[in-house]
Amino acid sequence: MRPRPPIEGRGIFSGTGLIVAALAATVVALLVPLWSYAGRQDPASADVLSAATVTTPYGPLSAQDRDFVTKVRLAGLWELPAGELAQRKGTTAAVRTAGQHLVDGHTSLDAHVRTVATQLGVALPNEPNAQQKQWLTTLDAARGQDFDRQFAGLLRLAHGRVFSLVAQVRAGTQNSLVRDLADDANTTVLDHIKIPEATGYVDFAALARDLTSPASPVPTPPEADPGAAVPVTPASSPSPSPSPGETYALPPATAGPPPATSGP
Repeated sequence: MRPRPPIEGRGIFSGTGLIVAALAATVVALLVPLWSYAGRQDPASADVLSAATVTTPYGPLSAQDRDFVTKVRLAGLWELPAGELAQRKGTTAAVRTAGQHLVDGHTSLDAHVRTVATQLGVALPNEPNAQQKQWLTTLDAARGQDFDRQFAGLLRLAHGRVFSLVAQVRAGTQNSLVRDLADDANTTVLDHIKIPEATGYVDFAALARDLTSPASPVPTPPEADPGAAVPVTPASSPSPSPSPGETYALPPATAGPPPATSGP
């Protein structure tokens, strides 16, 4: 009896077999990476997290939290003196009022940040950083409307940059003391964004360019034990600080700075 010829399409190399094999290979290629990385944690990331975050009675304290506490302290160390300069040298009521806002706001906020630093054991600087000192030197040397413009521009730029940091910390911190400090700082920073704008001296086109330019890193000055942090206090008696929920009255915003007067 003659052997029957093989039936086409039934072998492993038939069209259907090839399709099935290809599908199986695709599934394996997709699943192998998942099996390889399932449950895997980057040990380097874990080490950084455990080294940078410490446990406190008020919740975990991250490196970002500590940096924020330091930055709040640094803000008061230069902005309160800048506010006093504006009270003395400002040529308009709006500029002098802005100076008073800085003095009052940072007198209160500095007391808050020193309390938080003491409770969390975060060291604080007692002097502004190099960039802030340069800003104070610039304001000290400026006169007349040049002072008004420099004051409004520098303060608006500085607060515009820190505003996003406050929001980031407030959204992500797990520490209740840092969260309360971020709430206080947010209110103060927003007020200190509005007051330079109300002077009419803010150049918004230049501000937009400066805010998109990356800020150069500035080393933090030497830090001291939180209990040794010198309070930021005005040289003269400040006006009463606002109670919670209360806001200061701002002078009306002007369309632009007063026209320059011609010399004698």
